[in-house]
Amino acid sequence: MEGLLSDSQPFLPKHSATRRKDEMNRDETLQSEEETTDQDQDTMTREGLDRRNVWEPSVYYALGKESFYFVGQEINIRESTDSYGALIWPGAIALSQFLENNQQQMNLMDKAVLELGAGTGLLSIVASLLGAWVTATDLPDILSNLSFNLRRNTKGRSRYIPQVAALSWGQGLERDFPFPSYDYVLAADVVYHHDFLEELLNTMLHFCRPGRGTTLLWANKVRFQSDLSFTERFKSSFNTTLLAEVPQENVWIYKATAKE
Repeated sequence: MEGLLSDSQPFLPKHSATRRKDEMNRDETLQSEEETTDQDQDTMTREGLDRRNVWEPSVYYALGKESFYFVGQEINIRESTDSYGALIWPGAIALSQFLENNQQQMNLMDKAVLELGAGTGLLSIVASLLGAWVTATDLPDILSNLSFNLRRNTKGRSRYIPQVAALSWGQGLERDFPFPSYDYVLAADVVYHHDFLEELLNTMLHFCRPGRGTTLLWANKVRFQSDLSFTERFKSSFNTTLLAEVPQENVWIYKATAKE
């Protein structure tokens, strides 16, 4: 199993102690929300609340800006407080570090790469700096901040200009991406307590069709039972290999290819 960390590349960003505390608080909030969801689901449904937002806390983590060092570059990320999709999660940091430290095994130079749920764009930025032709996807309301971060951190630095595209998991795949042909599909912390795990799995399968030679790299921090349930379905749907894990963050990194 390949290592994630190296002496020359710090794993945590600046303000790491503050960030770790904030991440712990955020995960505790998510855990609390999950515990109350089953009890209150019937009541909330009767009240007409959107189940998509049941797990979201009322106060968002908001450090606002983070600095990272990957591929010999300082990467400055602007976060947004209006969505979890605009925050940096541990899986993105772990997979970025893995890609940098294992370039011979996962050579992204001149490769076509698609990221699912790109969020702030950190992982897509690192892939771009490693020489990939990147398409970063997420929900429409995430794209403005995503585009900003991609531009500010890759202009004049990357071999290709990264692209941004709207993608709602499981929707319009045949229309918007009828002939997907990517060397790598990246996904980091896209599995948590939400109602779109089936759509997410179908989206992964769409971009990793048999015969295309696409490799899926998925990094995830295990928080809930839903993470473990999805992992089992993921393993049954793909040929999978556990590439690395970060015990202190409870993050696993998988490589997957389509079953013929």
